[in-house]
Amino acid sequence: MSDTRAKRKRRTPVTAGPRSRAHKTRKAPGSLTDIAIAALEDMKAVNVKVLDVRKLTDVADTMIVATGTSDRHVKSIADRLVERCRQAGHRPYGIEGEREGEWVLVDLQDLIVHVMLPRIREFYGLEKLWEVRPAQRATTAA
Repeated sequence: MSDTRAKRKRRTPVTAGPRSRAHKTRKAPGSLTDIAIAALEDMKAVNVKVLDVRKLTDVADTMIVATGTSDRHVKSIADRLVERCRQAGHRPYGIEGEREGEWVLVDLQDLIVHVMLPRIREFYGLEKLWEVRPAQRATTAA
């Protein structure tokens, strides 16, 4: 009787182990960023910039800004990005601007990706906005 109890105790941790490991690897932020960068490079996105915004906001850990050469190219880049992330098990929370194709935002929880036309990127200047540190913002506002 003690042998069957020992076997039951051994089986419980084994079935719980792989489930918890798979959950952790799916949520690894570095791998999601790598997947996104690979998808952007695969679709020939121009001027890809990765910004670490953990100290600036609680909304996301990383922000990627990329440029497409035309509205069709911007849409294609965003579609490939979403496709690759879904294949890896990451579902986007939201996709905005896909219809117009001038600026597509893909929200992947810890990662936000902006794909824009060159004139839109230059006009809004997201890199400048998110690179400014809070101490610099206080001196700039004064």
